[in-house]
Amino acid sequence: MAEKKVKNTAEKEALTTEALQSKLVDLKKEQMNQRFAHVAGQLPKTHVIRQTRREIARVKTKLNAAK
Repeated sequence: MAEKKVKNTAEKEALTTEALQSKLVDLKKEQMNQRFAHVAGQLPKTHVIRQTRREIARVKTKLNAAK
């Protein structure tokens, strides 16, 4: 499990600013779809909402650090 986390962190650090912007847009779309599915009662794993929100925060932090 820890190896996977290290791998994901290394991948995020290697992304360019344009790639981070693109990933942020994709995550925001995914978050919106998750919210709609949750309201409709079609999202069995509600923890993914929190994971997506935190991933968005990580990407935003990386973008701000690159400035």
